[in-house]
Amino acid sequence: MFGTLGAAWPLVRDDLGLTYAEIGLALALPGFVGSALDPLIGVLGDTGRRRIVMVVGGAALAVSVALMSAAAGFWMLVAALVLGNPASGAFVSLAQATLMDLAPSQRERNMARWTLVGSFGYVGGPLLLAAAVWFGAGWRAALVVLAVAVALAAVASTRRLPAARSVTDMSGAWHHAFAALRRRDVLRWLALLEAADLLLDVLHAYLALYFVDVAQTNAGVAALAVAVWTGAGLVGDWGLLWVLRLMSGRRYLRASAIAALVVYPAFLLVPGYGAKLALAAVLGVLNSGWYAIPKAGLYESLPGRSGTAVAVGGVAGIVGAAVPLALGLLAGAVGLAPTMWTLLLAPAALLVLVPKR
Repeated sequence: MFGTLGAAWPLVRDDLGLTYAEIGLALALPGFVGSALDPLIGVLGDTGRRRIVMVVGGAALAVSVALMSAAAGFWMLVAALVLGNPASGAFVSLAQATLMDLAPSQRERNMARWTLVGSFGYVGGPLLLAAAVWFGAGWRAALVVLAVAVALAAVASTRRLPAARSVTDMSGAWHHAFAALRRRDVLRWLALLEAADLLLDVLHAYLALYFVDVAQTNAGVAALAVAVWTGAGLVGDWGLLWVLRLMSGRRYLRASAIAALVVYPAFLLVPGYGAKLALAAVLGVLNSGWYAIPKAGLYESLPGRSGTAVAVGGVAGIVGAAVPLALGLLAGAVGLAPTMWTLLLAPAALLVLVPKR
């Protein structure tokens, strides 16, 4: 769903007549709402209500995607996204937390596997959109297909979800969440996740717009560019499983951040669509693990409290949700090309924040 929408932004922008500021608001406002509700979702996840929260979240996510496909204007699109963000937190984030509970000693490798599976969706989304555009169906038809798929997943989840392994009452779960936010190691992992996201979801949100407005391509070619970037990420996520057999995840993060400090400026400076496409593919490989490894570190710092990890991640996400809006406002003021340079903060932050041990 998010892979398709990320590639579809140029088409959505033209169809609904959106400005950069409105796109930034459409990306930021749902993030604010979702992050504000994530603490409640995470706390409920550490109680016996995890399964019902996930099923309801899946159903709401299906409704959200259907509403996106029918959006007739900016505010209807925003309303659909606002519904979908916390629904995704309930359905997807608690599924991830459950996976982390299944094998505590394998969190890092399981997060790498989780990210690899998610990469198939990021690659498939732009390809689905490109196919819909090729056959003249448009971006709305692609979202209709996804709404049906999410609805089927929600129905399947009513029978296939395992029961919660760690159960506590609400007051105890809130206590653990507030206590976690006062711990330095937890705050470090949260900061790492938000910094790394600049070259992950934030870049994904603006990449198609960059190729259309800065590299001067059309929407179909921009969707292909997003597919190449995500496809390279898929290869990188697969390779990460092998890399983690040879070195620690933290060592890999520092090495890939150094490489990204060179490759990302080259991507912005090099002329020509072909060269930019090749460097985007390199970036897609390099940022593999930038989500999986810090997220595994966060779960590791909160053993037996995977719902708490979701809760504190939502608190940090409130800060991170402001980033797309800030970038949208900045792009509206100075242009998208100079705005893209701010994403260079991601590898710089990784070099500073990744713990050495």
